[in-house]
Amino acid sequence: MQREIGELVIECIQGDITKQDDIDVIVNAANKQLKGGGGVDGAIHRAAGPELVEASKALAPIEAGEAVITEAFELPNDWVVHCAGPVYSQQPHVPEQLAGCYRNALALAEDKQAGSIAFPAISTGIYGYPLDEAGAIAVQTVAAHARQAISLKRVRFVLFSEAVHAAFCAPLSELS
Repeated sequence: MQREIGELVIECIQGDITKQDDIDVIVNAANKQLKGGGGVDGAIHRAAGPELVEASKALAPIEAGEAVITEAFELPNDWVVHCAGPVYSQQPHVPEQLAGCYRNALALAEDKQAGSIAFPAISTGIYGYPLDEAGAIAVQTVAAHARQAISLKRVRFVLFSEAVHAAFCAPLSELS
């Protein structure tokens, strides 16, 4: 599933974010201490090698919604953006923190003059963000960036399961 907004292609695929060899920047759903963990974070750290732990640890801690960038080391990409997603709750600032992850990652990719970036479903694993809400926030935030994109030409959501893929494809299909 994909949509074009201006010169930016936004797409959803089901797959493994560590195997996106045609993407310049991948995004890590990190913890605040940037020390590796489970899920996407663990997979990216295992694929990148031990240098990623050292590089990212030096930039810690970060708060929910913030992002930092490191080299990608043994990954087939140039850069890894590490975003600390929020833990889901009914607090009014939580959706803004999740949107901040996407906005800050896009800005860091633009700063590196990257042509493409791939995102996982930030905060939808152990942090408990409902899939439909997370997908809508992610797609809307990326679509809003499309109007000001400079170097970025492709944004890919790489989603591990069929349920997550469906939750992100739905709001993408509704974009005009």
